[in-house]
Amino acid sequence: MKITLNGQMHEISKGTTLQQLILEAGQKPEATVVERNGDIVERGIYPSVSLEEGDTVELVQFVGGG
Repeated sequence: MKITLNGQMHEISKGTTLQQLILEAGQKPEATVVERNGDIVERGIYPSVSLEEGDTVELVQFVGGG
């Protein structure tokens, strides 16, 4: 199934959750903000949100510094 991830088309398995997508992208769920189809997704529900064909997802990771 195809989704748009950070502006690029990606092929993922049916039933992939946001949690799985974040981990596959090499990011930490606790430090990642997800926008799905224009809406911010609450971090606590990442494991239960299954992606669907045509979804647009933006992953934004917090970076510390000073």
